[in-house]
Amino acid sequence: MKKSTAAWLCALCVPCMVQAATLRVQVQTGQVRKTPSFLGEVVASVPYGQALEALSTQNSWQQVQTPDGKTGWMHSTALTTKRIAVKTSAAAVSTGASGDELALAGKGFSADVEAKFKEEHANIDFAWVDKMGQANATADEIKQFVKDGGLNANGGAL
Repeated sequence: MKKSTAAWLCALCVPCMVQAATLRVQVQTGQVRKTPSFLGEVVASVPYGQALEALSTQNSWQQVQTPDGKTGWMHSTALTTKRIAVKTSAAAVSTGASGDELALAGKGFSADVEAKFKEEHANIDFAWVDKMGQANATADEIKQFVKDGGLNANGGAL
């Protein structure tokens, strides 16, 4: 075998030996979905700090594998490459941010911003906005809504 051929083979095989990246859940409870879509079926729930194996990336979605072997997709805003120190005290748990809070904070929206907006727009009735914020639909209800509305899950099948 020529030296240049051996060098190419080695260069091609080295990436195969590289260990997969580890990602950690940075929200209170992460949802692993069947497809890379917020409308995708939840196949697993993973707790804050849980280490996951990164398999691939599609736009802002990460394909991951859980410790028990389940694979699926998580939005990158719910994941970090940093190590997370999980504290077991009740005080530490009660001060953690929920997934919704982190998503809103990532968009620059917080309770303070909401309060200021409401103050500046006192003539607007936020009752229905508040009601929608408290709404909770099951996965089956969401699937039916998507089906009835003829919606596309942005490339992800439900």
